[in-house]
Amino acid sequence: MPTSCLPLWANFRSNIMLNKRIRKVAVLGSGLMGTGIAAHLAGCGLEVLLLDLATAEGNRNKIAADSLANALKAKPAPFYDNKFASRIKLGNFDDDFPKIKDYDWIIEVVVERLDIKKQIYEKVEQFRSKGSLVTSNTSGILIHLMAEGRSEDFKRNFCGTHFFNPVRYMRLFEVIPTTETNPEVTAFFMHYGDVILGKQTVLCKDTPAFIANRVGVYAMAKIFQLTHELGLGIDTADALTGPAIGRPKTGTFRLADLVGMDTAVHVINGMKQNCPDDEQISKMEVPKFLNFLVENKFFGNKSGQGFYKKTAEKDSKGRPVVQALNLDTLEYAVPQKEKLPILDTLKQIEELPRRMKAIFKGTDKGAEMLQKSFLGLFAYVSNRVPEISDTAYAIDDALRAGFAWEVGPFQYWDMAGVAECVELAEKQGEQIGAWVKEMLAAGNTSFYKSEGGKRLCYNPLSKKYEELPGGESFIILDAYRSNKPVYTNAECTLHDIGDGVLCLEFHSKMNAIGEGILRGINDSIQIAEEQGWKGIVIGNNAQQFTVGANLMMVAMMAYEQNWDELNMATNVFQQTSMRIRYSAIPVVIATQGYVFGGGCEFSMHADSVVAAAESYIGLVEVGVGIIPGGGGTKEFALRLSDEISKEGDVQIPRLIDRFKTIATAQVATSAYEAFNFGYLQLQKDSVVHNAARNISEAKKKVLELAYDYVMPIQRKDITVLGRTGLGALYVAAHSLKLGNYASEHDILIAKKVAWVLCGGDLTSSQQVSEQYLLDIEREAFLSLCGEQKTLERIQYMLEHGKPLRN
Repeated sequence: MPTSCLPLWANFRSNIMLNKRIRKVAVLGSGLMGTGIAAHLAGCGLEVLLLDLATAEGNRNKIAADSLANALKAKPAPFYDNKFASRIKLGNFDDDFPKIKDYDWIIEVVVERLDIKKQIYEKVEQFRSKGSLVTSNTSGILIHLMAEGRSEDFKRNFCGTHFFNPVRYMRLFEVIPTTETNPEVTAFFMHYGDVILGKQTVLCKDTPAFIANRVGVYAMAKIFQLTHELGLGIDTADALTGPAIGRPKTGTFRLADLVGMDTAVHVINGMKQNCPDDEQISKMEVPKFLNFLVENKFFGNKSGQGFYKKTAEKDSKGRPVVQALNLDTLEYAVPQKEKLPILDTLKQIEELPRRMKAIFKGTDKGAEMLQKSFLGLFAYVSNRVPEISDTAYAIDDALRAGFAWEVGPFQYWDMAGVAECVELAEKQGEQIGAWVKEMLAAGNTSFYKSEGGKRLCYNPLSKKYEELPGGESFIILDAYRSNKPVYTNAECTLHDIGDGVLCLEFHSKMNAIGEGILRGINDSIQIAEEQGWKGIVIGNNAQQFTVGANLMMVAMMAYEQNWDELNMATNVFQQTSMRIRYSAIPVVIATQGYVFGGGCEFSMHADSVVAAAESYIGLVEVGVGIIPGGGGTKEFALRLSDEISKEGDVQIPRLIDRFKTIATAQVATSAYEAFNFGYLQLQKDSVVHNAARNISEAKKKVLELAYDYVMPIQRKDITVLGRTGLGALYVAAHSLKLGNYASEHDILIAKKVAWVLCGGDLTSSQQVSEQYLLDIEREAFLSLCGEQKTLERIQYMLEHGKPLRN
């Protein structure tokens, strides 16, 4: 949730938003970050000019052109859709700098040297139009130093706007004004970064490394220190500091390899030099093992080895053997797994708050490391308020969005118990910020709390709880936990989110769709219809919307050959999809992350989908040996019929395209790409760049539709091609096998997909009903569940979490 000075938004938004319509952005510097920023801006609908140094011979824009070409091949993809690259124009500093006069926003992304940046700004001042916005993407150079010597208009329109790498995927956007920045400009970027760029905007003070890197580097250095002191292996430390505590699977040492050892040392030394009054950073020393890596140019992933080294040797499964650095001997060896009770305990606990409690009850070396690191972190952030931020939530937002932590430091502290950790930290010799003790003395026991559907955070300046910024723009379902739900079962909860709109939230493991969710959808729609609600949003704030159907449920019925029960369960799934479409109230689905299988099928049947840009949507069932059986294959046939009727004689090519989408289990790598695959439709679905806004935008869509909503009528006019289409699709299927893209079992599944899309073995093209297609879809689904190779695929997926090709 973005942090900002909300009064500024109230006072200035009307002026700044009307007068500063950003349409064209010049990006100065086409390195990894510059090109990533250009790609993201283009994806958000902006016209971009990407400049870099000129080359002496040949194509003078070669540096920028090569950078863009590399971006188009990069994985993960920096573009939402590669077609957006057409919005980027290339140029060079020598020939094209005058063009920036036509650009609304100029962002500098050159090398991290103050002297070079100042040279760039001198040139920017020469050619920019008065009133244009100028920002720097620096990760640590103080913003006011870069503005020295510039004109008053430049300074008033200048600030830091710090993206994190990779730009498309990392949600943090730090906005760093100077004392001379126009407050309207600050407020504008806080809003623009959130709504248009889809970022978690965080207002930072102009202090060394700003917020995320300042706290994140301290946290990393503390883990380095404790791992060495306690004699733990680096692989053990990574296991302890990864998903076990709600952080990325890289842990700490693999993250350092990813960032680069030279970068880590540079940042630590820079912070030591620039933060003499920081009680922790000033005492921080670059450890011997880190210097060893830098001296030997073992920089991490970019040099081939760092804390970890991949060898040419293979293990029993044919995978490269990876060695880890011993921090004492500075030699590499295959890591030996350490048996730590705390790791076993954390694996057995799903909820992060309960894991935090377990950590502080642990007694082994692993628990000791986590306890000391958390207590140090709590003390550190308590003393950074108000130095780097006036609020606790800004620090939490920065660490969540910039380092992909599940929760921020103050949220961890709430989970562990604020008063208890103050006492433990002081016993450890840590100094706790006075404002935290004042908060506790006043009878306040946590940094955050919920009241009346609103999330509040304690403000050290006002000494009271205040609503988090965003209000109605962000519907965070945790804020409704204290309210009595309209309906609940073990897998889902129905919330009243105001204005006559309900929100059905999934909360099964990975939001897998089981009996509870299917029942919950049907019951919720019935409640909405019978009690006069305006409509329903189906959405949640989890990382993944849903991974699809509960595969274990399908597997158990198939293994036991309980065909009647499996037929009934499949029919319930299909009819739930149909209930989403054919109800007396609008149903809008808000997605983010994985939208696989049944989640995709539900979305295709909703009145509208509000998809976060980072929604990965797909019918993936073929990967486990079945076809989409919850109405997804039927829906592709229906949509194909509508497309053919509108576009004329393109039946077979379009049929083959849609067939391949299902038969090869294609997953859209963004919501924009989902339109290309036919999972989303331009006439009814939309994309929101900030995932935190998807439920609130879906609520708006419900209210818009509810005004004159009429329940649709079930379709009986779906044109299918019968044998004509089957012949073409069987040829397409065999071409996949001839190209070694498919196995015999893949071809069997593909033929089942073709059968449904074409309406079965009909002698000619004719119109059929939705129910007819659902019946043959279910029949095909059940027949595949009886195949031994399908059962092998399902079992492999359940055991290994990845598909089997057999």
